Amino acid sequence: MTTWSLWRRPGRTLGLLLLVILSFLVLRRLDWSTLVPLWLRHRQLGLQAKGWNFMLEDSTFWIFGGSIHYFRVPKEYWRDRLLKMKACGLNTLTTYVPWNLHEPERGRFDFSGNLDLEAFVLMASEIGLWVILRPGPYICSEIDLGGLPSWLLQDPGMRLRTTYKGFTEAVDLYFDHLMSRVVPLQYKRGGPIIAVQVENEYGSYNKDPAYMPYVKKALEDRGIVELLLTSDNKDGLSKGIVHGVLATINLQSTHELQLLTTFLFNVQGTQPKMVMEYWTGWFDSWGGPHNILDSSEVLKTVSAIVDAGSSINLYMFHGGTNFGFMNGAMHFHDYKSDVTSYDYDAVLTEAGDYTAKYMKLRDFFGSISGTPLPPPPDLIPKMSYEPITPVLYLSLWDALKYMGEPIKAETPINMENLPINGGNGQSFGYILYETNIASSGILSGRVRDRGQVFVNTVSIGFLDYKTTKIAVPLIQQGYTVLRLLVENRGRVNYGENIDDQRKGLIGNLYLNDSPLKKFRIYSLDMKKSFFQRFGPDKWSSLPETPTFPAFFLSSLSVSSTPCDTFLKLEGWEKGVVFINGQNLGRYWNIGPQKTLYLPGPWLSSGINQVIVFEEMMAGPALQFTETPHLGRNQYIK
Repeated sequence: MTTWSLWRRPGRTLGLLLLVILSFLVLRRLDWSTLVPLWLRHRQLGLQAKGWNFMLEDSTFWIFGGSIHYFRVPKEYWRDRLLKMKACGLNTLTTYVPWNLHEPERGRFDFSGNLDLEAFVLMASEIGLWVILRPGPYICSEIDLGGLPSWLLQDPGMRLRTTYKGFTEAVDLYFDHLMSRVVPLQYKRGGPIIAVQVENEYGSYNKDPAYMPYVKKALEDRGIVELLLTSDNKDGLSKGIVHGVLATINLQSTHELQLLTTFLFNVQGTQPKMVMEYWTGWFDSWGGPHNILDSSEVLKTVSAIVDAGSSINLYMFHGGTNFGFMNGAMHFHDYKSDVTSYDYDAVLTEAGDYTAKYMKLRDFFGSISGTPLPPPPDLIPKMSYEPITPVLYLSLWDALKYMGEPIKAETPINMENLPINGGNGQSFGYILYETNIASSGILSGRVRDRGQVFVNTVSIGFLDYKTTKIAVPLIQQGYTVLRLLVENRGRVNYGENIDDQRKGLIGNLYLNDSPLKKFRIYSLDMKKSFFQRFGPDKWSSLPETPTFPAFFLSSLSVSSTPCDTFLKLEGWEKGVVFINGQNLGRYWNIGPQKTLYLPGPWLSSGINQVIVFEEMMAGPALQFTETPHLGRNQYIK
């Protein structure tokens, strides 16, 4: 076969060289602007910070934003919530992106269903809203570990939110995937994203001066070309500044407004002012009060922020729900986990209903919009279904035999390091430890977060952050099983101790100061696949005196079009509810939350399966009501 070589054909080489030169001369004379699609020609500059003003292309632009988290709202209701935002006079949607939900296992990504970020952003665009994206990697958001995936904690030396190699390598791989979805949605590519936030409130963490520049570069290297922002509360504002990134502030009180003009001006000169998070309410913790912020106070502060020449984002405009086990926690003096509801006392309720805040803010933004606002959508109907009584039952101890072989280990393994889920450990739910003991004594260990202790099947108390020792009573001779059912109640989402959020048994479990050995460990993650093990033949009739913990099975009959409702668990103590395989979240009779939001789209006409996992005590029935127990004074259209 002949081998062709340009060196052997100098005439061909000269011809190709002349062709390249001619092509260059022709192409440089072209008007390249004519090759840009017409619909993109006016999108050259994007959102800019010029002097005291934001400019969108050549026009002064005020950001009147509101936060809605797509992962906290049923996908079927995204349009309803966004239309209500538009009808309130807002022009910009802000949302976080939860890494832990999108990459539940290392390298396995989920952007489907309720996690379809692209569909959410495009829907906002269709409705006429711009978008500010807050992709993290850390987002706080009162979500488990601030949105960071728990498998990061398999590394014993992990240093989250720093340039520690184990962390940045994981962030790089995640951003490679995420930004391939985000880049086409940017303003300059024809999409609605006008700005992107660099991490979140890093100034109050501030463990690595190289970290924020790293995140900024990671975004830019992957094609982010829109305006970059930081966001910090007053405690972290002085340390959260990044060169080339516009600083914004988070606050709730008018007393903090001076920071808008004094501090921001001192650190970045003449730049547009923005309150990235004006907190319209606050989240609740189990065992704490229900937080409320008066609507008149909200209107007063929002007016003052705008009068100060500042753009604003309402956090939250609509909070939604911590479905499943996604809730986070706080741990400063005491550990406090967040409730299932993320109602937040926001502008819209957890179920998307109007409030006094909504009506006052709609009047305010309408008065400065310059054009008539669209009419607010009708309220979504609610229904009080007939109470239902559980008819079938499966104790946890009977359920164990359907879970396959337990993990066997000489010493306890924490939740994140269990050899399951493709080596990614367990993220959420419960974990059960078993071992045999031969004597009574004092049991002690580091339990995260709450461990119910059993001798055989008899509950003898709890171990948690405050109770670190418990007396194991005198036991009979023979085979005695010590069991510890540990619940991950939510990893801390804010503060300096996020590296220390491994769950389950941390280290050894001691009896009379001697470490116990030879454990059998069951992962009780309570995913949909978990319940597929319990076929119809596995359940038994409800006994007069059930053994706890236990699963209770009942059915809800819906004869018409399914409607939203609230599930009330009067007489029940603590557990989790599943409807047609959907995890509604946790309930606990210590409050303040007393009902669980059940979206209508998660029900179907006909028979609906209801499973309750109860730890301590079952009530007589499950009730359904049209309003939450802590319902607010809602505006009924």
